[in-house]
Amino acid sequence: MKFTAIIPARYASTRFPGKPLALIGGKPMIQRVYEQASACQLLADVVVATDDERIRQAVESFGGKVIMTRSDHISGTDRIAEVAMNLTDTDVVVNIQGDEPFVRVEQLEQLCSFFTQPEVAIATLAHPIAETAMITDPNVVKAVFTPTGRALYFSRASIPFLRGVDHQDWGNKGAHFQHLGLYAYRREVLLELTKLPPAPLEQAESLEQLRWLAADYPIYIGVTAHKSLGIDTPEDLVKAEVYWANTTR
Repeated sequence: MKFTAIIPARYASTRFPGKPLALIGGKPMIQRVYEQASACQLLADVVVATDDERIRQAVESFGGKVIMTRSDHISGTDRIAEVAMNLTDTDVVVNIQGDEPFVRVEQLEQLCSFFTQPEVAIATLAHPIAETAMITDPNVVKAVFTPTGRALYFSRASIPFLRGVDHQDWGNKGAHFQHLGLYAYRREVLLELTKLPPAPLEQAESLEQLRWLAADYPIYIGVTAHKSLGIDTPEDLVKAEVYWANTTR
């Protein structure tokens, strides 16, 4: 089975323009993501998908592979699907966000391991939440799933609701999980997902994965011990620089 990682990257971000080229430890963020992905030996190939010439030049400057895409894609899923359409020898596409410079090899290996099971078409990861502030934060997407890992729902709300338990104690119960923005899809399923119309729940929560659940595509979730440290704002970049400095001493 061949796994290909595709990293969607765009320059025009509302909250952080030029984010993929922001420096972390002296290297562009997109390079950090690319190098982390390339360290996973299960991935046969790693490619950046972008519509911006500046990002293309940056990726080529450090020897990475890059494919130019259309500029009218609404989501990163649509962007990687354009690339995947031509990767006819790839079985599974791994979607690694371009703002996840600390993605771990173990996480990528865990995602890939799902596809030994023929019933798995889409896989993703979640991390236990122990902080009450994260449980109530609408920017933290929560995942609820069955004991076998099949997703039931994703929400910005504080789900599951623990009746009879004080909110301040929710983090101690081990019932809440943060969804991480890493996905893997069988290639043919990825191409099908981009043809689906928007779903009401997706529009209500602004969560693309709810479109797939509404269309009866099962999503399987693996629990990882490693948190996500995605970068959405310049303030997040400052935190990332501190994290980088502390982990590379």
